[in-house]
Amino acid sequence: MADAARLSLRARLSWCAHFWKAATQQHHRAYAPLFRRFVPRNAVVLDVGAHAGQFTKLLAGLARDGQVYAFEPGGYALSILRRVAALHRLRNVEIVPMGLSDRAGGETLSVPVKRSGSMGFGLSHLGAEARTSVAETIALTTLDAFAAEKKLARLDFIKADIEGWEMRMLAGGAAAVARFRPALLLEVQAAHLARAGDTPAGLWRFFGALDYEAQLVVPEGRGIRLAPAPAACEGDVLWAPRKPR
Repeated sequence: MADAARLSLRARLSWCAHFWKAATQQHHRAYAPLFRRFVPRNAVVLDVGAHAGQFTKLLAGLARDGQVYAFEPGGYALSILRRVAALHRLRNVEIVPMGLSDRAGGETLSVPVKRSGSMGFGLSHLGAEARTSVAETIALTTLDAFAAEKKLARLDFIKADIEGWEMRMLAGGAAAVARFRPALLLEVQAAHLARAGDTPAGLWRFFGALDYEAQLVVPEGRGIRLAPAPAACEGDVLWAPRKPR
């Protein structure tokens, strides 16, 4: 699944639509005011589960003098993301064709196939998949290993939408999170976390030990607002350190 040329005719037409949308539209604009609180011009940012690059574009525009690392292991999404980054000349973006987990190695990524025959690549995930899907072997690394390899001197913000692998990413990046104390925006879904044997409560325990505060991102009109996050709730949750260490 490395390129659109290897897809069926229906999936190739769908790929064109996905690429056009990723290249010409900017989703998630409502998040920009929130991100500005944590992403200065010289920020180092991780977009984990970058998919077609909508968040990557937004974050790159904020960290203009910094660096955005866009992690995307799936071949279908990568074939779009790379073209979008080149088209928009995102010179402060480095695409990392790997996933983040609690260990390095290889794993099977399941990419759901919709009834129409198009690829539901935004729902690609590790772990079992009951629906019709395409299996792909991907490479994994850990956040701690990546931070050491890149000799990171700072890490300001992490956005992760990796369909239930969030706790595995944190387990493999515990030292980096404790050292740099970035703010994090994570999608929290109990059913997705269960694929890796994890729970929302595990996320709250992890961040509680680091003295982080959780806030729930709530849609409001065309924007968003933050509200106190009940323990182990679901949704988009922002974690920020209560105080620097």
